[in-house]
Amino acid sequence: MRQQVVASPPGWFTPLRARIPAPRRSARSSPLAAPAQRRIVRAGLTLTGSAFAAVFFCLSFTPSLLPRAWFLQGVVAGITAAMGYALGTAIGALVRVRRHFGARTVTIAWRVLFSLVPLLFLFFLWLGTRWQRELRGQLGMPPAQEYDVARTLGAGLLTFGLILLVARALRLATHGCALVFRQVVPNRAAYCAGTVVVALLSYSAVDGVVMAQLFTMADRSAAVVNSGTGNGVVIPASALRSGGPRSLVPWDSLGRQGRAFVAGAPSAEQLTAFAGRPVLDPIRVYAGLTSAETVEDRAALVVREMDRTGAFDRAVIAVFTPTGTGWVDNRVTRSLEYMYGGDTALVSMQYSYLPSWIAFWGDRSDVVDTASALITAVRARWAAMPEAHRPKLLLFGESLGTYGIEATFGSAADLVTGSDGALLLGPTFANPVHRQLTEARTGGSPVWEPAYPDLPIAFAENAAGLRAPTRDRPRVVYLQNATDPVVWWSWDLFWKKPQWLDGPRGPDVTPDMHWYPGITFWQTSCDLLFANKVPTGHGHVYKSETVDGWAAIAPPPGWTVDDTLRLRALLDG
Repeated sequence: MRQQVVASPPGWFTPLRARIPAPRRSARSSPLAAPAQRRIVRAGLTLTGSAFAAVFFCLSFTPSLLPRAWFLQGVVAGITAAMGYALGTAIGALVRVRRHFGARTVTIAWRVLFSLVPLLFLFFLWLGTRWQRELRGQLGMPPAQEYDVARTLGAGLLTFGLILLVARALRLATHGCALVFRQVVPNRAAYCAGTVVVALLSYSAVDGVVMAQLFTMADRSAAVVNSGTGNGVVIPASALRSGGPRSLVPWDSLGRQGRAFVAGAPSAEQLTAFAGRPVLDPIRVYAGLTSAETVEDRAALVVREMDRTGAFDRAVIAVFTPTGTGWVDNRVTRSLEYMYGGDTALVSMQYSYLPSWIAFWGDRSDVVDTASALITAVRARWAAMPEAHRPKLLLFGESLGTYGIEATFGSAADLVTGSDGALLLGPTFANPVHRQLTEARTGGSPVWEPAYPDLPIAFAENAAGLRAPTRDRPRVVYLQNATDPVVWWSWDLFWKKPQWLDGPRGPDVTPDMHWYPGITFWQTSCDLLFANKVPTGHGHVYKSETVDGWAAIAPPPGWTVDDTLRLRALLDG
C-alpha cells in the first residue's frame, strides 16, 4: 500500500522537510515502545510557544523604573522569553484539542514567523537601546556602550536555551516515570502521576537541597564577613564610643558593621570647620549579636552604655534601626552630628548579619523584636527624666529598618507620639503603617507623594520639597523615591496595574514605561537587584537627602536652607 507523505511543522532548529511516519504498532507490541520513540530534549520548538517567546523577549526591552546593565538585561530577556514560550505552548496545546490545523497552514505560519521575528528583534533592540539611553540620562548616569546590544542579545538567547534545556529534562523525567506507572494504571493517570512525582522531587531538590545549601552558604559567608573589620576601621580612642576605652561592649562583639558605625564619627576638627563654633565629641553606642545573650539583654546593655557615656545629657538622642547586616549609612549619621555640632548620641543594635533581602524573606520577626526592644528600653529611660531636661528623641530607619519601627508602634498615631521625630527612608511594600497612610491619602495627591493632613506626617519624593517655608513642621517624614523598587514592588503588580503608573507619574519615572501583566512584575523584581547602583535621589539611594529630612523634623536653632545645601554638598563631596 502506498504511504502518504505528511509535512510536519518545523522547529527553529529543524529544517523544512517532509517526514514519513513510522509504521503503526501492532496491538500486541509492548506498550512502552511508542512513548520511548518520542523526542523530548531534542524536539523542535512549538509554533505558538515560539511566537509568544518572541513577543515576550521583545517586551522585556521595554523600560522599567531603573536602567539595567547589559548582562542583567540579557538574563531578564531570556527568562521572560522562557515564560512566553511556556505560556504559548500551553495555549497551543489547548487550541489543538479543539481544532486541527492542516500542515499547509502550519507551514505558512512558520514562514511568517521566521520573516517577522528578526525584524521584530532588531526593532526592539533599537528601541531598548534608545530607552536605556534616555533613562540613564534622566538619572544622570553615563550612557551604555553601543556593543552592549550584541552582548545583551547573546546573553538572552543563552539564558533562554538553558531554561529550555532544563524544562525538557524535567519533561523527559516525567515521561520516564509515566512509563513505569503505565504498567499498573491507564496512560492519562500514568502521566498525571509522573508529573506529580517529578514536581515533588524537583521542589524537594530545590527547596531542601539547593535553597538550603544557598542559605547555608550565605549564612556562613555573612558570618565570616561579620567577624571581619572594614579597611581603615580601628578601635576608637574615645571613651564615648562602644568598643573604646572603658566600654561595656567588647570591640570584638560589635560585628563588622557595628565597628564601622562606632568608628565613623567625624572628628572635632571636621565638625568645627563646618559649624564655625566650639563642638562636642559625638557619642556612638552599638551592640552586636554577640554583645549579650538575648535581644532584651542587648537593649539593656545599650542603655547602660548610654548612661556611661552621658548620652542622656546630649541635645539629641537618635535610635537607628539598621539594615539586615547591621549597616547604617554613615552619611545619615554624620548629617545629624554635623547639624548639632556633635551634641548628639547615636545608638543602634544589630539583629542579623544577613543582607536585608534575605532577612526580609527569611524572618522579619528579628528586626521587629530588635527595634521594639531597643526603642522601648531607650524610651523608658528617656521618659523617666524630667520633661524639661529631656533631649530630643529621634528615630531612624531605612529599608527593612522602617518595617521594624512601624511594627513597633503599630499605628500612625502612635508613631507620631512615640518620639520627637522619625525619619523613614525607602519603606518596603510590607510596611503596615505606610500602606494605611498611602491608601487614606488626600484625594488627588499622587501615590508617590501622598498628602495626609490629619497627622503631622510628610511624604517626599524629592527631599528638596521639604524645604518649603509654608510647610508645617512634621513629626514623621517618609522619603520615597519615585523610582525606588523597594517601595513600589508588590505581589499584585503581577495582575494589576499599579497606581504609580496610573495617573501622574513621579518626575524621574519614564513616560515610556507601561504595565504588562506578569512582565512588569518581573521587571520591577529585577530592578531590586540594582536599586543601589544609581545616583542619590533615585532608586533606593537616599544618602545626603537625609539632611533635608532631619532639617524638616528637628532642626537645631538657627538652621537655614543654606546650611542644608552646604551640608549636603559636604556629604556628597
